[in-house]
Amino acid sequence: MKTLLSFFLLYLFIYPAFAQTFRPDLHSPDIWNVTNRKTETLTESGKKVLRVSEAVEDGLVTLKDYSFVDGTIELDVKGRNVLQKSFVGVAFHVQDAKHYEVVYFRPFNFMNPDTARRLRAVQYVSMPDHPWEKLRADSPGKYEKRVNPVPDPEDWFHAKIVVAGKSVKVFVNNSPTPCLEVERLSSATTGSIALWVGNTSNGSFANLVVTTAKK
Repeated sequence: MKTLLSFFLLYLFIYPAFAQTFRPDLHSPDIWNVTNRKTETLTESGKKVLRVSEAVEDGLVTLKDYSFVDGTIELDVKGRNVLQKSFVGVAFHVQDAKHYEVVYFRPFNFMNPDTARRLRAVQYVSMPDHPWEKLRADSPGKYEKRVNPVPDPEDWFHAKIVVAGKSVKVFVNNSPTPCLEVERLSSATTGSIALWVGNTSNGSFANLVVTTAKK
């Protein structure tokens, strides 16, 4: 019993030194590098919001001088219910504007009457070698899934992405069950984090929290 108690006290002492929580200020332009987009800051529903503009090709808003290995990325996201014009998510292990992994959502598919499209509501890709077209052709239904619970496609929803080694799990609106669970396709072990919007998309982001574990 004494040994068990000693181990528990040691765990409580050590654990805070390993777990780190980072809450980037979305209204601080100095900590972000913006690629192929414009941004604006505002307050909406009590949230400090970073809004990213619409443009052709993908856009990233990347944390400067930040390195993420494993951990949890949480944020609030808002897209729109417009077919093929709302791809919103978060990239991680970002090397540059062309090399990164990303989990993104297609809000226009959340409640789409086409049941096949509803199965394509959340997506994992690894750029540039594993874009969605290749993954859908080579492994249909493996890297994209239905979102559950189903958010309002025009409203805010909460996303949590858990990266642990080769595993990626995606949770929506505090569900205890992941709506997507895949094995990572990138060999990268570290890189920055970016707010991400896809081709012809805009998006709004709030309450970004990153919890990492030191190795």
